[in-house]
Amino acid sequence: MSKTPKYFIVEAEALPEIFLKVAQAKRLLETGEETTVNGAARQAGISRSAFYKYKDAVRPFNDMLHGRIVTFQVVVKDEPGNLSSVLSIFAGCGGNILTINQNIPSGGCAAVSIAAETSGLEMTLEELVSAAERLPGVVRCEVLAG
Repeated sequence: MSKTPKYFIVEAEALPEIFLKVAQAKRLLETGEETTVNGAARQAGISRSAFYKYKDAVRPFNDMLHGRIVTFQVVVKDEPGNLSSVLSIFAGCGGNILTINQNIPSGGCAAVSIAAETSGLEMTLEELVSAAERLPGVVRCEVLAG
């Protein structure tokens, strides 16, 4: 006799509205848009008791099969605004930055590792790298992994 699975993946449209509202309230708390459960529940249009009843049972699914995490290494000149310009290129083309690690500048340049989720890119990786390399203050940009 088979057991009923513990977890299911269900399209959001098929879920009862309460689950979607609990997920919305959790997102409000996680992003800091609301600092209290009471405020998040009120903004989502649910009671606090409903939030507490379902909060541990509802989680968004991050489909990593369709997403793609890529690590870039960018070498920038040690001048104000250069890293900001690189990050603007990512934001402008739909890249979602996950982590940034900048080394201490040495010899007038700093190496920066950027991990980004690239499934929403509006250009190819090659075009993104090329656009970053054309920025004044960028010495080199390359894909390390992904």
